[in-house]
Amino acid sequence: MTKTIIVADDDNAIRKVLNQALARDNYNVMTTGTASGLWTLVNEGHGDLVIMDVVMPDENGLDLLPQIKKIRPNLEVIVMSAQNTLMTAVNATQRGAFEYIPKPFDLFELGNIVNRALQQKNNQTNKREDNINDDEQLPLIGRSSAMQDVYRSLARLMNTDLTVLITGNSGTGKELAARALHDYGKRKNFPFVAINMAAIPRELIESELFGHEKGSFTGATNNSKGRFRQAEGGTLFLDEIGDMPSEAQTRLLRVLQEGEFTTVGGNNAIRSDVRIIAATHRDLTQSIRQGLFREDLYYRLNVVPIRMPALNERKEDIPELVKYFLSRSLEEGLPWKILDDAAIDRLKKHNWPGNVRELENLVSRIVALYSQDNIGIEVIESELSELNPIDRNQNFTSSNITELLETFVNDILNSQKDSSKKGNIYNQVLKEIERPLISHVLNISRGNQLKCANLLGVNRNTLRKKIHELNIPVTRTPK
Repeated sequence: MTKTIIVADDDNAIRKVLNQALARDNYNVMTTGTASGLWTLVNEGHGDLVIMDVVMPDENGLDLLPQIKKIRPNLEVIVMSAQNTLMTAVNATQRGAFEYIPKPFDLFELGNIVNRALQQKNNQTNKREDNINDDEQLPLIGRSSAMQDVYRSLARLMNTDLTVLITGNSGTGKELAARALHDYGKRKNFPFVAINMAAIPRELIESELFGHEKGSFTGATNNSKGRFRQAEGGTLFLDEIGDMPSEAQTRLLRVLQEGEFTTVGGNNAIRSDVRIIAATHRDLTQSIRQGLFREDLYYRLNVVPIRMPALNERKEDIPELVKYFLSRSLEEGLPWKILDDAAIDRLKKHNWPGNVRELENLVSRIVALYSQDNIGIEVIESELSELNPIDRNQNFTSSNITELLETFVNDILNSQKDSSKKGNIYNQVLKEIERPLISHVLNISRGNQLKCANLLGVNRNTLRKKIHELNIPVTRTPK
């Protein structure tokens, strides 16, 4: 039986393109350019699926969405928008959309989403009413395709208690993503408690997490609540989880498995009701191989992985980020500044090893130190020359790689009593190179082995064999 798809978009060109594309897939297509027209079609019982834009001439599509889901709860709705912000994705998801896609979109990807939506038989009928105002200050800034993947993942996870592992380089906004999951999720009325594992002495981490009893160790003069109890009902954000010592890893694993813990020096089990979000800039699979991180804990934490892109992967977001940082400086009592087009273009060409945090610090410094209202490229050139005198790209020159290999081979030889005997240096070196290389490209490919094989330039079967031989975990990351 032919399925009917309703396309509602104010742009006649988009309606035409979608009509042609969907008709080629043997769908019957009905189009309208207004929210009222869409409502009439839906109210009359037409359509097995709706594809609609957020902005229409007579009404906001997101305002119409709850009404559609109320009268036809099993009718799936795909929302399109050129307003590619986190809150657009969140609003669309929370109001009952099957999927949110940013404009411009890929027709092949849309086709896959349409097929999934039509195969969906059951849909939640009671969606939480959305009280979020798009004019509120957003926790994450940027409309790049790299950030769209993050927004869509966050939107899907808002109303769940799934454990999330956020990875990414320092300065990419991992804690902001964690706060977004909390602040717009079902635990938002309870505490968000963050703890940085790298900032706490090893001997105190268990006490910080689980609390301690008076007299349980030297200096424990009073009973103390740990972070788990402080976050009761809310979210516990474990930043730099890769720096957690092994003893604490064991106890954390028990909490995740059993849902309870004991204080340091205590005997009674305490039930825990917190959502765990962890973050790290480290490659935890490498840490597992080195014996520094428990593999079973990794899989408990990595229920849903989210990767925060580096600033170099989303340079088109730099103008919007700069505007946001300038506005925030104004709120702090600093004078208003404007960066001209040449200055912005120069920022977009710069390599940002410190990511968004580095850009934020640069903007703050410019606002504080320069008297002129209009900041030109000369100021930017001067500041960038002072930022990082060492070119980070030098880390990847052939001479440096050669030096690293020489050091590694010498370490192997030094560990052997007789270097003249037959050894296994060749395979040892290959293993050291192949495993992190494949793991990193898999991460970039979001666990897609075909894409990873194409990037590496190897056969897919060869890649699978290497993954098996090197015991490399593969996790598909949702888009």
